[in-house]
Amino acid sequence: MMRKSSILFQIYLVAIFAFIFAPIITSMIFSFNSDRFPTFPLGHFTLHWYETAFARPEVWLAFRNSAVVALAAAFLSTILGFATAYTDFRYGFRFKSAYLALALLPPTIPLVIMGLAMLAWLGRMGLSGTLVGIIIAHTVMGAPFAMAICRLRLQSMDPALEAAAWNLGASQWSAMRHVVLPFCLPALISAYCLTAAVSFDEFIVSWFVSGLNKTVPVMILEILQGNVDPQINAIGTVVFMTSISLVIVAQVMIFKKSSQ
Repeated sequence: MMRKSSILFQIYLVAIFAFIFAPIITSMIFSFNSDRFPTFPLGHFTLHWYETAFARPEVWLAFRNSAVVALAAAFLSTILGFATAYTDFRYGFRFKSAYLALALLPPTIPLVIMGLAMLAWLGRMGLSGTLVGIIIAHTVMGAPFAMAICRLRLQSMDPALEAAAWNLGASQWSAMRHVVLPFCLPALISAYCLTAAVSFDEFIVSWFVSGLNKTVPVMILEILQGNVDPQINAIGTVVFMTSISLVIVAQVMIFKKSSQ
């Protein structure tokens, strides 16, 4: 009976993953198909759509914008997430539950509402349509994910380790540098990679605040609005491989810290 349940569960998992990844794999296959329209049987293997897409300067510009935004937003998100998680770990204060709830609030807000709010706020600051504005918006969205990862890591740390460093003469900053940060390093790397992936893939908020500084998802929508273009499959495949690589690194670091 247990074996039968295990087999059914495995079949269920395979069906779920097939449902999720089938459209992505299909898009990747058509990115190497010589035919313009996604039909079966397939034509011959070609890299034409990749060559055509990446011969366009605006594609390289969009990837540069996405890379700059993702790297910067991930860096800021990781710092803010770690600082918030460490505050929760080290200090007790009044309204701490409200503090944590507010820190974790952005992912619960509908993205359209978040985009409109960011557009209004950044517009008042004169940052709407700039890379700095996009970085700020993505940092707000990514920091809660970084906080959650760092918080899980800190919960497995013995608070006495830091106190012992203080008793041995280390300052708070020295204890942070030599005890807390090395312990949290896998979580910090995981948080950085995950928030970079979130930023690189983000579309709705980027569409509201990017202006002329288009990121890759915004540019893909503009191409798609014109006609069915196989270049979208090629660009989407590169975006997917980039994002999934970051997510895999993040997961590896999470499993690594869990096994320690």
